[in-house]
Amino acid sequence: MLITESHSKEIKGTLYCYDRVIIRCTAGTFGFVGGMTKFFIENKFKIFDFAKVFEPVTQNIKENAEKIAEENGIKIEYIRNNNAFRKEDKISEIIRERGTHPGLVHIFSALEVCDTYRPWHDKQTGQTFFKNDQNKQLHYYFYFIDELFGECFLKVPTIAPFKCVFYFNGHNYLEHKLKKHGIEYEKHDNAFVNISDFDKAQELSDNFKVEKLHSALDAFMKRYCPLPWDLPYNYTLSQVEYSLDIVFKSADCLKPLYDNIIETAMHTVTPENIANFLGKRFSVQFEGEAGSRYNKRILGTRIKHQMGETSVKIYDKFGSVLRIEVTSNDVSKFRTFRDVQKKDGSLVGEVANVKKSIYSLFPLAKIFKDAVNRYLSFISDFDDPSDGVKKMDKVTQDIKQGFKNFKGFNFFNKDDEEILKAIADGNFTIHGITRKNLLLMLPHKSKYQISNILKRLRVHGLLRKVGKSYKYYLTSLARKIIISVFAFKNLDLTYALASS
Repeated sequence: MLITESHSKEIKGTLYCYDRVIIRCTAGTFGFVGGMTKFFIENKFKIFDFAKVFEPVTQNIKENAEKIAEENGIKIEYIRNNNAFRKEDKISEIIRERGTHPGLVHIFSALEVCDTYRPWHDKQTGQTFFKNDQNKQLHYYFYFIDELFGECFLKVPTIAPFKCVFYFNGHNYLEHKLKKHGIEYEKHDNAFVNISDFDKAQELSDNFKVEKLHSALDAFMKRYCPLPWDLPYNYTLSQVEYSLDIVFKSADCLKPLYDNIIETAMHTVTPENIANFLGKRFSVQFEGEAGSRYNKRILGTRIKHQMGETSVKIYDKFGSVLRIEVTSNDVSKFRTFRDVQKKDGSLVGEVANVKKSIYSLFPLAKIFKDAVNRYLSFISDFDDPSDGVKKMDKVTQDIKQGFKNFKGFNFFNKDDEEILKAIADGNFTIHGITRKNLLLMLPHKSKYQISNILKRLRVHGLLRKVGKSYKYYLTSLARKIIISVFAFKNLDLTYALASS
């Protein structure tokens, strides 16, 4: 039973929603060296006139920033040390004074390193083109409150290729919709601690209009990063966060549950589990970062399970909101069913990597929601230990079916421990266990013995068979038993014996 079901009387409601979304905005083909070379050739510019071509553009962006600041009665604040303070904290202070009405809030400027290009002539081939380079140049941070997307910022560099960065929060976007539909709510920071109609709020959250985001981005770029050419912008996803908020009626309801989840998850989640949360298989060839990290934050504690560019986090907000959050810094690592363009120009529907386009926000919502739900299911298995004795008896006691007796499992028996560890392998979570799989995991067992083991596991409620297939999956009871027993043996008992 999921936490949301077992604690339903203590919960106000739940909400799936996009949280932090960061988008890269690049004009035309400026985003890569070949594209910039193509732009220069098409406009009959000389490659080595790179600085000359873009110097007036840089000056125009600076003058435009000064003009916007003057129109809004704002002084651009230059940051000499980026570590001196958090921009978000300063913006929060300003908003508390000015109010939350739409409009420009503040402008920061700072010298930062950014990507750019440099002309290059290859003497061997005789070709002239651009190469990637980096340079330290002035950047503007425009913080504003948009009527539709709430508090946002746009980072604008003053050097070509003018790769801008836009940020918005999905909870702010949902807030606008709640106001429009007359739904009462209470919101702290980026979390709703109460909504009068959670079902309607979820419907509004799911109905995310990417077209409106696209139109808004076009308007923001035209206003804050004016270019002399009429170039369409490419908007790609740089970082995306998607969360599930379980809103409890009080902190007293959440605290004991959350403390138990944090304590248990820190010691039981493996890299294989993390891969399974994300709908993947863990491979020994994986070279990225994979593991769990516990942090104490100003607002509470957090556990972060990392796998490469993607992570799953769980933390409490304001003591009464349990948040499970998936963050991806590279959405192309996920796969979905979509139209794929072949070399001959035809479109074929097949499973492929997710595109980084903002229009992938729609299919990504389902991918992230599935990942969140898998994690929710996992932590729900060690939620309520009150009926642990009954569950333990069901697994450890002998069971007689017909004329055959099936022995209970002894967790201190090496043979039984080997069987439980085999079926707990993370690779079986998604695709199930077969007799062939188990035979590979237990090579010293015969086919007849493997069949008996599978039957014994099913009789004791640890495995369930899927339809008419030959695949088996761990039951909720099996996951609870395996997590609890091995956590006790490997942590509590081992340490107790070592120190005695």
